Formats: sequence, structure tokens, C-alpha cells
Amino acid sequence: MGSRLTVLVATAVAVAIAVCAVACWFLVRNELYRQLRMSLEQPPVDGRTVRMIQDHCSPNPTGDQDPGPFLRLQQLVDAEGHRCAQGWDAVKVDPMDEQVALRPGTKMYRDGVTDSGGRVLVLTKNVAPGVAVSVSRDVTGTERTLRGLGLLLAGVAGLGVIGAATAGRLVSRTALRPIQRLTGAVEHIARTEDLDTRIPVDGEDEIARLSTSFNAMTAALASSRERQQQLIADAGHELRTPLTSLRANIDLLIRSENTGRRLDPETGKRLLASVKAQMAELSSLVGDLLELSRVSGGEQPADDLPFHDVVEAAVGRARLRAHDVRIDAEVGEWYVHGRENALERAVVNLLDNAVKFSPPGGTVTVRLDRGVLTVRDQGPGIPEDELPHVFERFWRSSTARSMPGSGLGLAIVAQAVRDAGGEVGLGNAPGGGALARLGLPGRAHSQTGLMNA
Repeated sequence: MGSRLTVLVATAVAVAIAVCAVACWFLVRNELYRQLRMSLEQPPVDGRTVRMIQDHCSPNPTGDQDPGPFLRLQQLVDAEGHRCAQGWDAVKVDPMDEQVALRPGTKMYRDGVTDSGGRVLVLTKNVAPGVAVSVSRDVTGTERTLRGLGLLLAGVAGLGVIGAATAGRLVSRTALRPIQRLTGAVEHIARTEDLDTRIPVDGEDEIARLSTSFNAMTAALASSRERQQQLIADAGHELRTPLTSLRANIDLLIRSENTGRRLDPETGKRLLASVKAQMAELSSLVGDLLELSRVSGGEQPADDLPFHDVVEAAVGRARLRAHDVRIDAEVGEWYVHGRENALERAVVNLLDNAVKFSPPGGTVTVRLDRGVLTVRDQGPGIPEDELPHVFERFWRSSTARSMPGSGLGLAIVAQAVRDAGGEVGLGNAPGGGALARLGLPGRAHSQTGLMNA
């Protein structure tokens, strides 16, 4: 990439220098020839000058002529191409000179050649019917100047290209150094899977923004991998206890069968009930783990999701499992950006948690007002020292360890709300019981409804 950039810079500079050099050469050439033309016009040719040239060219000149005014005059030309140029290095007549001689009041500039081979600039001007005067100036010095200027400009262009290539190389190295660092970091991460690698960020240009974005991406990946590893470690720890208990009970049943010493019916029933409960606990734990892994993916978030409908659907599901606990709900209209299934599962978990800790005959109060959902139960509340841990994975309150559950319900709530850009908290309500508050950004009216209106 550096070589390509160097070539591009050198080519661009070379083209620019070449264009400037050619333009400069033509400007100088035009100016020099303009001055030559002006010199050919001064002094003007008049009738006296013509008569003096004619007399000079005649076989018997008068002898009193003053040659000064026509020292620059080369010759007279008639319409038939005859010329009069005695005493000078005559210019070869061109057919265009004859045309000027035929046309009164006309004049013409042209490049000419003398009889001796010298190159001249010629001005042919009609001075009388059928007669023209050709005035010339030698252009050898002018062309020598232009050749020297051309060589000088070519040398300057060559030095400019070399300088541009050198500068382009230095610029490409300087400009590409951050990209090389970024490339090296990417290759290092691909080779070692070290997501803690960070790229130094210098300045505020596009490369700096790219480096900042890359650092943010690797930090997010590292955090995701750390959460994944923590989830695996926590899941392994939580699965170990029911699996160990289940294995012990099954081993006891197998041993009793193999030894022929059958357990008494009451003990066998208790073991089978324990195995069934442990299997249910394992199923619940695995289901919650799968739900936690799905809560942030799969379904695309909706821009105009009616959260009030989500809450009402969750209340309906919770009432089916509430038995003798009453759920009192007042739901106001609110539209959010989020995933419907994930948010419904989060609200269901909050309601199930409130129902689980409510006493028989108790009431769970649900309110949705301008994006803030509150769920209050009439249970014993949560010890103050345990409040900071309620949304941690696999954490269970001391009052809930004897109850069924995996300890992932509130973690699922926190993950779903966080993905929707909201906040959730759990505390103790005044007068007793626990109070959960879930807030989601949104609006009170549907954008679709406003457009239709």
C-alpha cells in the first residue's frame, strides 16, 4: 500500500509539474514572439520608405538616399512573386506574400527562411496596389532561449518528480504507520486471541477514530467472553449440586436392587420423589440458562412496540400461576424500542417473583405509568445487605433458598431491560413487601398512529 501511495503521489506531482512547465514555456514563447512582432511594426512603413527601397534596388540609384529607416526592411514583393532586396540576405517569397500584395490594406505574419538558410519571423504588409513589403527579424536567438528554457524546465520537472517521490514515500510511511499498528494488533489478536490488546490513539483524525472503535470492539468482545466464561463457571457450579444428589439417590436405588436388599416402600417413595424434584430442578435450571442465552439475540427489536400490551400479556400469564394471590394491574399506554418476547419474559419473571413471595390471599400491585413499571408484593421484603446482589446470576436470597428456582430469573430481567436501553431496580416498599421498578425510554403515543391521524 505504501508503494502504491508513493507512486500515486509521484505521478500526480509529475503531471502537475509537467502541465506547469509546458504552460510556462508557451507563455514565454508567446511573449517573446509578441515582442518580435511589435519590433516589426516600428517604425511604420510609409511611401517614402518604399520609394527609397525601390531606388536602392534600381540599376542607377540617386546616391542621396538615407538607408537608416529601412535597415530592417528586407524586400519588396509584387503580386507575381518578384522581390527587390539588394544588399540584404533576402527572404524566400511565399505564395501568401503574393496574396497580400494583391489585397490592399492587408498584412500577415509568417515564419520564413532566408536565402542563406536562416530562420526569421516575417511581416508582409500591403503598401500599394500590387506591392507588399516584407519585414523580418532573425529568430535564432529566440529559439535558442526557448530551447534553454525547455531544458531548464525539464530538469526542474525531473527534480520535482524525484522530490515528490521522496516526499510521497515519507508521507506514506507517516500516514500508514497508525494503520500498520492497527494491522499488527489485528494479526496479534488473530494469532493469540488476546483481546486485552489496545492500540495507542493519537490525535482526532479518521485513523484515531478507527483505533478508538477497534479498542472499543475488543473491549466489548473481552467483556462478552468474560461474561460467557463466568456463566459457564456459575452454571457448572449450580449444576454440580443437583447432579451429585441425583447420582447419590440413583446409586442407592441401584445398590439396593443389586444386593437384593430392597428398600422399604416409604424410603423408596421418598427417594423417587427426591429424584423427581432434582430432575425438575435441573430442567428449570437448563431452561433458564437457555433463556438467558437467547434474551439478547434472535428477535429483531421493534421501533414502535406497545409495551402496555406486553405487560397485559405477562399479567395474564402470571394470573394462571398465581392460584390464591391476586394481581391488581393498571396499565397506561407506552411505546418502546425493544424485543417483545424478551421484555414479556422479563415482566413475567418480575410477576412470578412477586407471587412467589406473597402470602396466600395477598395482592401483587402492577402499575405502568409513562414508561415506569412498578410491581409490589406483600411479602417479607429483602434484607438490606442482599439488595446489591439481587440481579446477579445464580444468586438467591436467604429466604428463597428453600423455594424452587435457579437464581436466574432476575438476571434475565436485568439483561432484557439493559438491551432495551432501560433500567431496573428492586427494593423494599414502604409498609412492607418488595417493590420492583422497571423504566424504559419511549413515548406515550404510537408514531404510526400519529402519522395516520
